[in-house]
Amino acid sequence: MVPNTSILWRRLDQPGHESALLSEGAAGAVIAGTAVFGESGRPCRLDYRVVCDAEWRTVSARVKGWQDTVAVDIAIDVDAARRWTLNGRSCPDLQGCDDIDLRFSPATNLLPIRRTQLVVGAQASVRAAWLRFPAVMLESLDQIYERVSESRYRYESGGGSFAAMLETNAVGFVTQYPGLWQLEEAG
Repeated sequence: MVPNTSILWRRLDQPGHESALLSEGAAGAVIAGTAVFGESGRPCRLDYRVVCDAEWRTVSARVKGWQDTVAVDIAIDVDAARRWTLNGRSCPDLQGCDDIDLRFSPATNLLPIRRTQLVVGAQASVRAAWLRFPAVMLESLDQIYERVSESRYRYESGGGSFAAMLETNAVGFVTQYPGLWQLEEAG
């Protein structure tokens, strides 16, 4: 367990910033953050909170904010049998997924990185519940994480249709996500 850790990112693919705070305890961890960015040419602000159990599996996620003048209020819950719901509606295709993956944020890459605890040279296949935004849809996304050094992971999703080399800090937060996000020095 590490002390609370915060991070600030700058988006590279469009105007925007994001900050997140990781809080860890004996029962699990919470990632809380705020993303401010442009989406489809409209300003967007999303506050999120992801709660994980002691094994780094998502238990719940909340996303609230707005896109342009439209309110955003998303509730995702996962029961003990790993059955997912989106705003109270069952998502049977996601049963067995361990992680939430927020499309608009690099924060949730931390979850499989911390859960799998890969040694250098090892890889893990994970299945995430990918929250598409602004469509507000959850879909299953197969992902592969391969640890290539102490701070680098090769990430792949969509059956190889997307791949990136992720740089991380000691906590597991992504600090460089080529073409999408990078660590922003806070001062």
